[in-house]
Amino acid sequence: MIEVTHLTKKYGKTTAVNDLSFTAQKGEILGFLGPNGAGKSTTMNMITGYLASTSGTVKISGIDLLENPLEAKKHIGYLPEIPPLYVDMTVYAYLKFVAGLKKIPSSQVKEHLSGIIERTRLKDVENRLIKNLSKGYKQRVGLAQALVGSPDVLILDEPAVGLDPKQIIEMRNLIKELSEKHTILLSSHILSEISVICDRIMIINKGTMVASDTPENLKILLSNKAHTTIRVRQYTPELIDALKVLPNVTNVTITESSEVNTFDLVIEYPKDIDLRESVFTLCVEHQTPLLMMKSTDLSLEDIFLQVTSQTSSSDLLEDSLNEESEEDLKKEGHLNEDIIY
Repeated sequence: MIEVTHLTKKYGKTTAVNDLSFTAQKGEILGFLGPNGAGKSTTMNMITGYLASTSGTVKISGIDLLENPLEAKKHIGYLPEIPPLYVDMTVYAYLKFVAGLKKIPSSQVKEHLSGIIERTRLKDVENRLIKNLSKGYKQRVGLAQALVGSPDVLILDEPAVGLDPKQIIEMRNLIKELSEKHTILLSSHILSEISVICDRIMIINKGTMVASDTPENLKILLSNKAHTTIRVRQYTPELIDALKVLPNVTNVTITESSEVNTFDLVIEYPKDIDLRESVFTLCVEHQTPLLMMKSTDLSLEDIFLQVTSQTSSSDLLEDSLNEESEEDLKKEGHLNEDIIY
């Protein structure tokens, strides 16, 4: 449904998006992540046709956005981070106005909007002024306008921003329901929501894709270490020493747990090793009852920080090498410091 090929956007000498390629299939929820300034909004604006690309192509439902923009945009529903609402209109009047903009036949508007209002659970507020609605309902209205015209593709930029925990759960469930009939590209800074909702995650940094896979596969690919956490009432130095000398164990960390008067011992070792039996045996030998034992995987936050910091570090190294090369050229007389580039 979404096919992006070698998409690039430059502002003068600055490259905001660099040779980005990806696809999203029908019914898929694709999470789109990146730090501030990574190029997420620029990419979304190019996919929606709001911003022209420097090079590359975007196809929506097989239609080239550059060659046939009006037809391609009929298949796109867009919810920006700040929903484009006319707050002095009622919910129904606003959605009817959007239906007119999208050229929904007048004979079909009532039935069409009725289905959208039901789906987004706006029935109780359809006759209220938008300015009097809560943040959560305003987000729902923004999502409802994106659904007008029954687009194949939904592009949602921070749909849960500013919502309380209950509203976030409601929005999450609604997005999952919508994926039954729509392809969804979802950008959010709430990483826990991305990991729960999305079938696949794409992370970009400085305009370049640095990771793309399912949350589970990213954890496997990026982690070369495994962690097992055990919870105990008390521990002895002898137990800690014994755990540290187990084959393949690289570190043991002691922290207070979320349970009162208990401690968590986090054991670190290479992945694909199973230490559970050895750890249990040691606890029995040291007369330390186990209250809990579980494997601790990388969180999406860990993955995000790992891939973006790796890119940043390599960029810093490259910048440093470039500076050193320039200094060498100056010393050799090949660069004139008076020349302005």
